[in-house]
Amino acid sequence: MKRTLLFVSMALASIAGFAQPKVSRPGIIPEPQSVEPAEGHVAINARMKYFSNSEGAERAAELFNTFLEANYKLRLEKGTMQNSTLIFSDDEMLPAEGYQLTAVRNKIVLQGHGAGLFYGVQTLQQLVAQTKQLTYVPAVTIKDAPRFAYRGLMLDVGRHFFSVAYVKQFIDVMAHYKLNRFHWHLTEDQGWRIEIKKYPKLQSVASNRKETMMGPYRDGKYDGKPYGGYYTQEEVKDIVKYAGERFITVVPEIEMPGHAQAALAAYPNLGCTGGPYEVSTKWGVHKEVYCAGNDSVYAFLEDVLTEVMPLFPGQYVHIGGDECPKDRWKECPKCQARMKALGLKDEHELQSYFIQRMEKFLNSKGKKIIGWDEILEGGLAPDATVMSWRGEAGGIAAAKQKHDVIMTPNTYLYLDYHQGNPATEPLAIGGYLPLEKVYSYEPYPSSLNAEEQKYIKGVQGNVWTEYIPDAKGVDYFTYPRALALAEIGWSPASKKDYASFTSRLQSALQDLDKRGVNFRIPEAAGAEDMVVSGPKTTVTLQPIPGASIFYTLDGTQPSPNGKAYAAPFNISPAQNETVTLKYIVVLPSGRSSAVYSNTYTRKAFKNAQPVNPTRKGVQFSVYSKTFVQAKQTGAGTADSTGTLPDFSIRPFMHREKYGVSFEGYIRIDESGLYEFRTNSDDGSVLAVDDEVIVDNDGEHGAVEKTGMIPLLKGFHKIRVQYFNAGGAQQLQVGAGLKGKQSINLRNALFH
Repeated sequence: MKRTLLFVSMALASIAGFAQPKVSRPGIIPEPQSVEPAEGHVAINARMKYFSNSEGAERAAELFNTFLEANYKLRLEKGTMQNSTLIFSDDEMLPAEGYQLTAVRNKIVLQGHGAGLFYGVQTLQQLVAQTKQLTYVPAVTIKDAPRFAYRGLMLDVGRHFFSVAYVKQFIDVMAHYKLNRFHWHLTEDQGWRIEIKKYPKLQSVASNRKETMMGPYRDGKYDGKPYGGYYTQEEVKDIVKYAGERFITVVPEIEMPGHAQAALAAYPNLGCTGGPYEVSTKWGVHKEVYCAGNDSVYAFLEDVLTEVMPLFPGQYVHIGGDECPKDRWKECPKCQARMKALGLKDEHELQSYFIQRMEKFLNSKGKKIIGWDEILEGGLAPDATVMSWRGEAGGIAAAKQKHDVIMTPNTYLYLDYHQGNPATEPLAIGGYLPLEKVYSYEPYPSSLNAEEQKYIKGVQGNVWTEYIPDAKGVDYFTYPRALALAEIGWSPASKKDYASFTSRLQSALQDLDKRGVNFRIPEAAGAEDMVVSGPKTTVTLQPIPGASIFYTLDGTQPSPNGKAYAAPFNISPAQNETVTLKYIVVLPSGRSSAVYSNTYTRKAFKNAQPVNPTRKGVQFSVYSKTFVQAKQTGAGTADSTGTLPDFSIRPFMHREKYGVSFEGYIRIDESGLYEFRTNSDDGSVLAVDDEVIVDNDGEHGAVEKTGMIPLLKGFHKIRVQYFNAGGAQQLQVGAGLKGKQSINLRNALFH
């Protein structure tokens, strides 16, 4: 009787005594495969004991104890199976990298094996929460395993070098969010970053450049400061071991046959001209590449790889293969003789020979190659894995040829692109990839059938560092977008929900702040550019939890000493005038965001034009001459004119420098507020009814800009002007009723 009463009183204490405080359910990133919440929670306190049933389970327990000590000044003692309420169980029956976590009835059980136990601990850490009264884990049952086996993040250390300590921190954050491949971009035109003992000039010459280009690649300015750095083989071993303990495989990249100018500076006999060469001081694509007709090049690279391979126990070596101009090969007697001897029809087939020769060597040593999608050109090496970076086309082509593919399209996963308005963002190479765009990526292209989709092995985000010179910058560009990447790679497609993700993101950002990660502080929810059709609009702002907002409406810069946001407020622009909201988000740690701004413009609806065109498409005029602004196009005598179904520049891309002007009408089927956008490299301008709505003009890389205008139902004049000043070419135009599906322009354009 006494024992029964004691049991009942203990049970009531566990249910009633500790259940009084209101508990929340912290979000988990990446979202698990299955989450079944239950009532109640399990308290974490000094009385709790843990039990582990293997060496691997004990490592998982120690990992969790380290977390508790660092964050809650608490360490759990080991007990027996009978008296422990936290069980770490090694279970080989669960899927690779999978785990099961159960927290119910005052007991937590984590089951998994190897990486599965490790990932289960990461989830358990995210679940731990605290009130004033207790530290706890909410009651829940989680069954989890990844969607893709390859979940990668690339760091380019060729353009800028980062310390061993920072690389380890980078790996720590990756591991916590279940990313498992660290792609280490080690060689470049601007610097060779790995010690090769047989070739000491790679350290003394190739790892150093005399200065560095500042700003966008066309401005021609340099900082005048020598720059360099490389990792010794002992440092590489240390990093690879550190990553392996966190179940991350390091994939080294040794670039070939292009992006080799640093190596050529050290050993000029490896180039087609014999030099002299210098380690490049500017960004971009360079003509100086390894000589494909020179056998000493293959001997050099085999020697390099012979030293590299033992340092990296993983299956893959990345050999680059991208952006290799063929100019030197076309002029080189050795390259032309090689082509003739092998019966190769062009320099693309010569590159394929180069890649396949290196693949055979790596295969003979038990390794496989990964290359950027240019390795498709001229014929794909037999056992190569393709990283599709120029959109998805390369990945689709490789999968159809039954080759493994890692999807890393620049259109979604290039994390060096702008995240917001370039005016308030750090200098970047161009492009525009906000968090929501990254999160929206689906790695299985719809054009592949189920059998072909099996060759899509995973995803990767890339952090190129031309304009990211330090660790704080890498953090800023990488996070929180890499958390969206983590969810793309791990979570079931059916679980993906951006509203849920942004809700769960709040606790993840608090974690990153504690770790000292300089992530980009997101804009406040509710802030947006708006065309106001009435006399006023109400603005409601919501920062991440715990953060504060300070704002201005008079054009001045906000500061933490200025006006704090406390409640929704009204903005009342006069007719045809704009009010600009400027604000900063300040974290509890005191770190402040950049100054974000949104415009609120009051405009009347534009009347439809008195026309009823029936011919589909738009008229174009193209001019083959140099422009510096898109606004200049459309004047004078055009080289050619005609009609196209939409605003495509594909018919003109064989021209090096040109401008084009498109004119026609867009059919608006429903009156409302319409958003127009252009994403272009170089400049573009879009006007509706002769009013400029999107001004994306000037020489620049790929940049997206938007504008809004209220339109009444009917036909409205539309004009798009674009110019290319050389180099990359891009023009994408979009339109849609704000908050609704985009317009299919091919069905809506007339002339």
